[in-house]
Amino acid sequence: MRKRNLIIPLLVLAAFVALSSLFVVREAEKALVLQFGKVVKVQEEPGLGVKIPLIQEVVKYDARIQSLDTEELEVTPLDDRRLLVDAFARWRITDVKRFRQAVGTGGIPTAQRRLDAILRAQTREVLGSVSSNDILSEDRAKLMLRIRNGAIREAKGLGVEVIDVRLKRTDLPRENLTATFGRMRAEREREATDERARGAEAAQRVRAQADRTRVELISDAKRKAEIIRGEADAKRNAIYAEAYGKDQEFFRFYRSLNAYLKALQGSNTSMVLSPDNEFFDYLKTENPDAARAAAAEEKARAAQEN
Repeated sequence: MRKRNLIIPLLVLAAFVALSSLFVVREAEKALVLQFGKVVKVQEEPGLGVKIPLIQEVVKYDARIQSLDTEELEVTPLDDRRLLVDAFARWRITDVKRFRQAVGTGGIPTAQRRLDAILRAQTREVLGSVSSNDILSEDRAKLMLRIRNGAIREAKGLGVEVIDVRLKRTDLPRENLTATFGRMRAEREREATDERARGAEAAQRVRAQADRTRVELISDAKRKAEIIRGEADAKRNAIYAEAYGKDQEFFRFYRSLNAYLKALQGSNTSMVLSPDNEFFDYLKTENPDAARAAAAEEKARAAQEN
């Protein structure tokens, strides 16, 4: 009975020791077996592992690709144009033993802080050796590759591999944005002023050409009108001359009627003329020619008598 009472605790103790000496490493993990803080075994393959209970301990690390976003960093390129840069990196643990020796008990958070310092230093070094135009141009991919290669060299001492580095944002500081926007606005206003000046010059040329064309057209039209008017006057005078030659008396009568019509218009027309003036010949007699002949004979007779 006493032996049975001892066997059960021994079995429980044996089971506890057996379970304490086993550990499981998953596919996404790497494990270290430590004895009094010193690495005695590295297990990177997934499966069961064995350790000495109470004396040895197991530390596991995530072997998957990790992401690291760096804090906002201000860099000064060669042209002294300050830029704010945000970057991110992808990394993973490759040498778990060296990783433990480098970061100690801090683990992945400590590694991320040290990687952040490495990336910031490499970013400053690479971006500080080029101009801001290179950073904002198509050469940006080459610059990111340079930063990654430099970070890979520096991160080997941590037992990690930097897989990729990308620049998320490259902006001007807020105080520089206002000045840059002001310069851009002034440049656009200058271009707009130049365009308006060129437009005004072109409009002036068009107006001058239009005015010249108008003057030429009006002058040509007046010249043609004068020619037509002169030809019409000539035809009119020819018609008058022909009509006068056919019946001189009727022509004189027609002209006298027109003169009466134009001279005796309105209600307050006043004329001071001698009663025997030729203007009234057709008002005094039906045969003005005979009247004029009689008047001429009378004047001749009076002259002879004198």
